[in-house]
Amino acid sequence: MIQASGVIICLSYILGLLFTAVPLGGFWVLGLGVVGAIFFGKRHPNMRKHLQKKDKSQAKTKTALPLTQTTPHARVWLVAGVVGLLASLYFQSRIPTPETNDISKFVSSENSNNQEQLFIVRGSVLSTPRMTRNQRGQLWLQATQLDEVKNENGSAGASKKVTGKLYVTMPLLQATGLHPNQHIALTGVLYKPKPLLNPGAFDFQKFLQQEGAFAGLSARQVNILDEGKKWGWWKIREQIVRSQVRWLGIPHGPLVSAMVLGSKVVDLPYETRDRFVQVGLAHALAASGFQTSLILGVVLGLTSKAKKGTQIILGSIALLLFLALTGLQPSVLRAVIMGFAVLIGIGFKRKVKQLGSLLVTAVLLLLFNPLWIWDLGFQLSFLATLGLIVTVPAITKRLDWLPPIMTSSIAVPLATAIWTLPLLLYVFSVVAIYTLPVNIFSTPLISVISIGGMISALVSLILPDAGSSLAHLLYHPTQWLLKLVEFFASLPGSTVALGSISLGQMLTIYILIILAWVVRWWQKRWWFAGIVVLSLVFLPVWHSANTLFRVTVLATGKEPVLVIQDRGKVTLINSGGEGTGRFTILPFLQQQGINKIDWAIASDFQRSNDNAWLEVLQRLPIGIFYNYSSTSENDITSQVLQKEVQKSKGIYQGLSVGQTISTSSVVAQLINNQLPVLQLQILGQNWLLVGESNTTELLEIVNTKGLVRPQVLWCSHHSLKELVSVLQPQVAIATSANVDQKTLSELNQTQTKLFFTGRDGAIQWTPNGQFEIFIQTAENKTSIL
Repeated sequence: MIQASGVIICLSYILGLLFTAVPLGGFWVLGLGVVGAIFFGKRHPNMRKHLQKKDKSQAKTKTALPLTQTTPHARVWLVAGVVGLLASLYFQSRIPTPETNDISKFVSSENSNNQEQLFIVRGSVLSTPRMTRNQRGQLWLQATQLDEVKNENGSAGASKKVTGKLYVTMPLLQATGLHPNQHIALTGVLYKPKPLLNPGAFDFQKFLQQEGAFAGLSARQVNILDEGKKWGWWKIREQIVRSQVRWLGIPHGPLVSAMVLGSKVVDLPYETRDRFVQVGLAHALAASGFQTSLILGVVLGLTSKAKKGTQIILGSIALLLFLALTGLQPSVLRAVIMGFAVLIGIGFKRKVKQLGSLLVTAVLLLLFNPLWIWDLGFQLSFLATLGLIVTVPAITKRLDWLPPIMTSSIAVPLATAIWTLPLLLYVFSVVAIYTLPVNIFSTPLISVISIGGMISALVSLILPDAGSSLAHLLYHPTQWLLKLVEFFASLPGSTVALGSISLGQMLTIYILIILAWVVRWWQKRWWFAGIVVLSLVFLPVWHSANTLFRVTVLATGKEPVLVIQDRGKVTLINSGGEGTGRFTILPFLQQQGINKIDWAIASDFQRSNDNAWLEVLQRLPIGIFYNYSSTSENDITSQVLQKEVQKSKGIYQGLSVGQTISTSSVVAQLINNQLPVLQLQILGQNWLLVGESNTTELLEIVNTKGLVRPQVLWCSHHSLKELVSVLQPQVAIATSANVDQKTLSELNQTQTKLFFTGRDGAIQWTPNGQFEIFIQTAENKTSIL
C-alpha cells in the first residue's frame, strides 16, 4: 500500500499537469503545497496523543495504516508543491513545436487559402493507411524532402531538406498496399489546418498538434521509392484481420478484429462504429482493461497448477504480445501495467491494492508522456477504472437481492457511467439513453466474441485457414450483437443532446461524486447528491431553452447557414455543402442541446446539393421543411428529402419565388429564382442573404425589386464592396477575408461593420444588438482557463 506521503506526491504531480490549463498553474500548486505544510503538516501535541491512542485501537482491530503514519510531515507538502511546479514545467517542455525546417514552415498563406500549388514530398510511412469518412486513404508520413512543382509536366524545382510529421490523405486505391517503413514520394497540395471556426465542431488543428504535426497534404499521386522493411507488428495485425474477415465478411470480420485489437488499428465501417457509439458501447471497440482481464484470466486459469514463476512468465508474454499488437495507446498501457501489478502480487503472494495500483499507473504513464493528461482516451480509461474499483462494490451491496450475474451486469456499466458521464457531457453534450440495458444484454455476447476472437487470432498466426474457420464460428454471436445494437440505435431518443456543460459544472459534479465516495454523511445521502447533480445539468438547459434568443451564422463556405434559437424553437436556414451537416451543423445543435428542428428552409444557394440536409435528417427530425428546387436533378433529391421528412412525422412543403414563410420569430422570402437572394426579417431586423453570382445582375435585382435596406448583409467577398456601397447595411458578413488591402481600407471607412466567417468563425447575434465572433470568444475562454 502507498504511504500517505507517496499518495500526496503522486497526486501533486497529476495536479501540476492539470493546472497547466491555468496561467502560472505550477505556481498555484506550489502555493497549495505551502498551505498544506502550514495547516496540515503540524499537529498540536494533544492532537498527536489523541492520534496515537487511535493507532493502538486500530492496531487491535487490524485496520489500515496507523493515523500517525498517514499524517504527512510539513516537508512532504513542500516537496509535493515543488513536484507540482516541476510537472507543469515538464509538460511545457514536451509540447510539440515545429522545428526550424519543419515542413509546415514552407506552406505559404496562399496554400492555406485554397490556391493549389503542387509539391512533391518525400518521406517514410509511419502508419498503416486507414480509410476516412470521405472514402480516402489516410496515413502519417515523416517528411524528409520537399520539391515545388514548377510547370504542368510535373518537373520539380530545387529540393529542400525538411523534417516534421505530415497528415496525408490520398485516393483510396493509391493507399492500398502501403505500409510502415516504406519510402515514398507524394505529389499534392500542402496546407495548414484552419483554426476551429464553429462551436462544437472538430478541432482539426488541435488534433494535429496533439499528434506532433502542423501541416497536411492532399496527395494526388503516390510513387514508391523504397519498400523498406516488410515485417513489423503491422504485418501480424494485417494477417489477423485478413484471416478473420475472410469467412466472416464485412462488417462482422472487422468488428471481431476491433474487439480484439481495438478500433484504432482496424478499419471498422463508420456506420457500425457510429451505432456502437450511439448506444453507449464505444468501450467494446477499444482495446483496454476488458481484453487484458480476459487474457490474464485465461492464462492464469490454464496454468493454475503450474509454478508461480511459470504463471508470471506466460502472463507477461501474453500482456506484452497484446501491447505490441494494439499499439502504445494510453488505455492499453494502463490496462497492461495494472495487469503486471497483478502478476507481481502473485509473485509476492500479496493482494494488490487496486486504487494504489491505478494511481501509480497514472503517474508512470504521465511521466512517459505528460501530454496524455489531456487525451480523452486516457481520461475516460482511468475514470472508468476508478468507477469499477470504488463504486461497483457499493452498487453490488445495494443489489445483493438480485442474482450475482445480473448484479454484475448492472453494477459495472452503471459505475463506469457515473464516473465518465460528466466528462462525456462536457466534451460531446449527449447522453446514450439505453446504455444500461444495452450493456446488460451485450456483455455475454461481447465476452464470447472477444475470447473467440483472441483464440482465432492466435491460431491465424500459425495456420491462417484454421484461424478463419474458428472466426467463422463467431458469425452468429456477432450477428446477434449487430442486430442488438441496430435495434437500440433505431429506438426513438437513443441519444439525447443535453447541451454542453461548463467546466465549473463538471468539476462540481465530480466533487459531489467524490464526496459520495469518501464522506460517510454523503454516502448515506447519495440520492441527495444525485438530485443536486441532475439539477446542475438540467436547470441550465431548461433556463436556456425558455429564455435564449440567438442567431448564429455558421462558417460554412459559399452558402449562408443560419441557426435561429427562439426560446426552445429552432429554425435552420440552408445546410451548406456535403459534409457540412455532419461536421458543422449537427455538432453545433448537439452542443446547444437541440433535439428537434422546428422549421427548416432550403433556398438552394449552391444548386442541387442536398446531401447536407440528408445528413441532418438522419439524426434529427424536422417539423416543417420548406424546400426550393431549381433544377430537374434536384427533383429526385427532393423526393428523397420528402420521404426522410415524412419518416420523422414532419411536413414537407415546396418553396416558390415570392412566397412568404413565417416561423415563431422569422419572416422569410425568396426574392429571385435565378440568382440566390433570400430576405429575412428577424425580430424586426432586416437580413439579406445574397449568393455568389454576377455582381452587375445582383445590383439590377436590388434596384428593380426595391429591397428594403438591410441592417445585416451576408454575401460573397467578391461582391462585398459593391453591395455595401449600394445597400449601406449596418453589418456585413462575408465568407472570406480574401479582399485586397485597398478595398478593405475603403470598406473600413464606411459605417458598415465587417465580419468574415473564414477569419472570425461563426458570428452570433442577440437582441441586445451585439455581434460576437466565435474565435475571439473561444480565445477568451481559453485564457480564463
